[in-house]
Amino acid sequence: MSTTGDSDTIAQTDSESPSTTVNRRQPFGQGFLDTISTGWADRPASAPPQREQAVFASARRSAVSAAFPGRRIVVPAGELKQRSNDTDYPFRAHSAFSHLTGWAADSEPDSTLVLDPRPDGGHEATLYFRERADRTTPEFYSNASIGEFWIGPRPSLGGVATDLGLPTKHIDAFEAGDDDLVVDVDDELTRFVSELRLTKDAYEIAQMRLAVEVTARGFDDIVANLPAIIEHPHGERIVEGVFHQRARSDGNTVGYDTIAAAGSHACYLHWTRNDGAVVPGDLILVDAGVEVDSLYTADITRTLPVSGHFTEVQRRVYETVREAADAGFAAARLGVKFRDVHEAAMQVIARRVAEWGLLPVTAEEALDADKGGHHRRYMVHGTSHHLGIDVHDCAQARREMYYDGILEPGMVFTIEPGLYFQIDDLTVPQEYRGIGVRIEDDIVMTAEGPVNLSAAIPRTADEVEAWIARLNP
Repeated sequence: MSTTGDSDTIAQTDSESPSTTVNRRQPFGQGFLDTISTGWADRPASAPPQREQAVFASARRSAVSAAFPGRRIVVPAGELKQRSNDTDYPFRAHSAFSHLTGWAADSEPDSTLVLDPRPDGGHEATLYFRERADRTTPEFYSNASIGEFWIGPRPSLGGVATDLGLPTKHIDAFEAGDDDLVVDVDDELTRFVSELRLTKDAYEIAQMRLAVEVTARGFDDIVANLPAIIEHPHGERIVEGVFHQRARSDGNTVGYDTIAAAGSHACYLHWTRNDGAVVPGDLILVDAGVEVDSLYTADITRTLPVSGHFTEVQRRVYETVREAADAGFAAARLGVKFRDVHEAAMQVIARRVAEWGLLPVTAEEALDADKGGHHRRYMVHGTSHHLGIDVHDCAQARREMYYDGILEPGMVFTIEPGLYFQIDDLTVPQEYRGIGVRIEDDIVMTAEGPVNLSAAIPRTADEVEAWIARLNP
């Protein structure tokens, strides 16, 4: 990737065409070069108070240290990634890096956390990152990717050290070290930190609550804007845009690409094209979550009748999905296996689609683990996944710790059954085709049992209709 405006380095990524970066670069006159480093006020010294998550991140590092005695641990934040030509995607640090440092939405590209083993045991943590450029250097004014003249002030080593409660050094001082002793973000470390995140600490749970609260406001915005959404020929894009505005105003951004799937698009599980119309008489499935500044994200789905009222068939499908969600919630008890949530929801799905005559076998036969599965045609995905700093959190944990793991206090996960009857599915009557429904809630397991963090967002068919009527008087 080429660096825009770097007067010392030209990197061409396409050998068949000249770099547009070079074409756009303007030469600096001698007067500019003689004066650019002078005439600047002193930068005020900043000593921010230590952020709340610093003590929690320190405890997480201690857990990693105990798991890898005598080994050097290297956790990079990641680098900028090219979007097109000389523009980059917004930077988002690697989740393990943010989890172990507490540095989140404001973290710097190319930063690296290193835990060096101490001779007497344990590790010494150091955060390496690019210190702000001195104004006498060409980087300050000529490097459009990192120069402060272009992107604004960068944090200082001292300020970050105080902020995170973590020693800092310039990235130029980082040395790779002996490869035989290094544990970087490979399978071994990735698995450990994934399993470490299976149970959230108090800070993480508070951030999840915040993410859900902001996401709920985003869903209110969508409902309130239904008239404008319906009016636009690409109403799905308006849904996406309305939610994104809330995510950016009250959070950091969206936690994942919003699914705004109207009509038959709702039957495609990961519909993110969001270019369709939103038509009265159809349903629209919205799967969206706000990522707050700590990088923790909600993940919530609601399915709305565009006209404000469900048809008889739409209501039948919707209430079946809600029944399955409630069954999954009832099964989520301390000490049971995580997969029991999915199995409880699927029992409802199998029973109902069998009652509607959609299966070639009985519900009991469909639920047979080896010979069944017929009902999965209409709900191919799982019912639950862990949630946190990643929308699909803890994904590298071992199966015995995740799918077959035991529900414990501090776990945060989704319950999200659905029914999807694709528009060209000849196994279902015409009246069902093109209907897709999902209801997804975010659950935290406490010592007293499960708590639905998103329960305040209307869930029943009657509540959803009242919600639309209330925000569209």
